[in-house]
Amino acid sequence: MNKTDFKNVYVFAEQREGVIQPVALELIGKANDLAKELGEKVVAVLAGYKMDALAQTLIEYGADEVIKIDHPNLEHYLTEQYAQAIDQVIKHFRPSIVLFGATTIGRDLAPRLSARMSTGLTADCTKLEISENKELMMTRPAFGGNLMATIMCTEHRPQMSTVRPGVMQKLTPDSSRKGVITPFEVQFDESKFKVKLVEIVKEDKGKIDISEAKILVSGGRGVGCKENFENLRQLAAQLGAEVSASRAVVDSGIMPHDRQVGQTGKTVRPNLYLALGISGAIQHLAGMEESDFIVAINKDKFAPIFQVADVGIVGDVNKIVPLLTQRLEGMMKK
Repeated sequence: MNKTDFKNVYVFAEQREGVIQPVALELIGKANDLAKELGEKVVAVLAGYKMDALAQTLIEYGADEVIKIDHPNLEHYLTEQYAQAIDQVIKHFRPSIVLFGATTIGRDLAPRLSARMSTGLTADCTKLEISENKELMMTRPAFGGNLMATIMCTEHRPQMSTVRPGVMQKLTPDSSRKGVITPFEVQFDESKFKVKLVEIVKEDKGKIDISEAKILVSGGRGVGCKENFENLRQLAAQLGAEVSASRAVVDSGIMPHDRQVGQTGKTVRPNLYLALGISGAIQHLAGMEESDFIVAINKDKFAPIFQVADVGIVGDVNKIVPLLTQRLEGMMKK
């Protein structure tokens, strides 16, 4: 294999029901940094059905080219259909790097493609850099988050990785940007379609995804029982925030997994993060330390969370939070 035959940084532009997922825009932003160092271009791969309007959005956020695959088989995500489509794109265009969001779709699709390409895949990356030899250095937590491992794929192409939502930053959209939209026709082998979508049933959670929230009120083991979490919800209501939790709280059944922040949950980057009764294990810090402003409340003055907090309060979270809520209520009435 001649590695010089592989060029450009490709991003799988995940969309759901005609909406580009934020992680795709974040990856395009990072792809711009990588492409500049390589002297190459950023290409977004958009798959779906009747997605014409989305291609320009990807260009506005930094894509130099959009490869558009428009087919009824891709109207809804099904593994084999999407794997065949993206597999043919990669084999035809021979990208050097392919990036996926570490979403339910990305985590399903990327490993299947890496197997078909006989190349490596580094999952859940938190940092992407270009080495002096123009190789992609992919960094991710290892050994339970106790160290960071940098992995390289020097013998095979493309170099592939998944990146969690919220880790990278989007570029500011520029409506004046120009780019190329390239239609691509896929030859599907429908004999391999073993799964059929029968019905879509949506759960109406009425909640914002915590990775998209601007303010998070996050509770840990120190909050205690389920009843005490009602204090956090009242505080969140005053702040217009979402309630999230550490892994210990999720494991105890108090909060659902989609509210978990950390290495085995979601990576968040809110404007304000309130860490309430959270000690600050490295696995949790990996999911929230990029927050703009962090307020921590914990009884243990030596808790690691205070090392990353902008404001720290040593005390009983179950006494302080109701007082804070009352103070905010008084301010709102004025």
